[in-house]
Amino acid sequence: MDIVYIKQLEIETIIGINDWERKVRQKVCIDLEMATDIRKAGESDNIDDALNYKLVTKRIIQFVESSRFLLIEALAENIAAIILKEFEVPWLKLALSKPGAISASRDVGVTIERGSID
Repeated sequence: MDIVYIKQLEIETIIGINDWERKVRQKVCIDLEMATDIRKAGESDNIDDALNYKLVTKRIIQFVESSRFLLIEALAENIAAIILKEFEVPWLKLALSKPGAISASRDVGVTIERGSID
């Protein structure tokens, strides 16, 4: 299986459990790896035969910007479900971080893997 990836996708959204976090947009950062088979696209050189990372990116941005989750865990699970269903990806690994959430750390976050590779 091959991997198509998106690294350091930064999006602003409402995220967090504190009262002040419900009033301001904060940056989240997403790294995404998606299993696919690139051979057909490699042979045809046609975007219709590829997992189109531009379309995936646009969908993630649209969803995250309009979301209002309390927890990054919930946001990560919902993003993963969208990618698996809408783009027919069999497996993905998603890292979602919240830069600056803790003053003594550059960022905090979660990494999840969903689906399977046969």
